[in-house]
Amino acid sequence: MSEPTPPPPATHDSEPFLTLHTAIVLLAAGFIGLIVGSLTFLNGGALAGAALAGLTAFGACVPALNKLIR
Repeated sequence: MSEPTPPPPATHDSEPFLTLHTAIVLLAAGFIGLIVGSLTFLNGGALAGAALAGLTAFGACVPALNKLIR
């Protein structure tokens, strides 16, 4: 009797979900947004205001970092 042959290994020829450039820009913008939100909260701001400040900083940093990081 012959043994069944194992299936060939799967190859991943497709592109990655995020490019390295996109991942770095989003990670840096997220870090900046986290810092801004944390500092806003520690300064005595409400939690909702701190979250809004962090999200605003994130949104403002993404286009700027996209142009700065090449």
